[in-house]
Amino acid sequence: MRALKTAIVDLNRKKEGIRAVGIAVADVLLSASKNRGFPMQSNKTHSALAIDLALVVFLIVLDVVARIVPHVPGVWPVAASALFAGRMLKVPVLAFLVPLAATVLSNLILPGDDGRVLLVVAAALCVPAALGIVVRRWRGPVPTIAAMLASSLVFFVATNFAVWAFEGLYPATLHGLAECYIAALPFLDRTLLGDLLWCAALFGGAWLVQRGPALARRA
Repeated sequence: MRALKTAIVDLNRKKEGIRAVGIAVADVLLSASKNRGFPMQSNKTHSALAIDLALVVFLIVLDVVARIVPHVPGVWPVAASALFAGRMLKVPVLAFLVPLAATVLSNLILPGDDGRVLLVVAAALCVPAALGIVVRRWRGPVPTIAAMLASSLVFFVATNFAVWAFEGLYPATLHGLAECYIAALPFLDRTLLGDLLWCAALFGGAWLVQRGPALARRA
């Protein structure tokens, strides 16, 4: 009887040992399978970042060239491209590079404004990038159009206030501020229309790039 009990105890110990080994092997296999997924996820992340950076460079070059070449005063694509970047980039924070880099680079080539005015311009052009990030949660053109119009108005108010405050072209009074805004009104409609047209061009172009092959196959 004692020998039988001893044999049964040894058998149970062996079973427990086999079970422990099985659990350990399963854990190792599960961990290995998860680790094999990391390179794929890493490659996807790197690919998305590369696409984002390429788009950022393209938008900056577009903004700088559009500002350097002859154009209608007040009509250039920086605000629209910032909004586009904020809405489209996989890494939204990169959207702020577009207006900042475009403003700095174009002012290195063109005669520079007062540094304080330039800072206000750069800050105002970051507003559409922020609004682009905000409106990502809504589909359809209405939120984008609303964000573009709001950005244009913020730019008009902020930059003309900076001109009045820092460039000394108008008296430092409320009457002088009013004169500054009145003098700038002819540019407001151009800014609004130009921003909307550039916005339509950028988002329309992106739509064609995404849907174009499918439309071509249907045709």
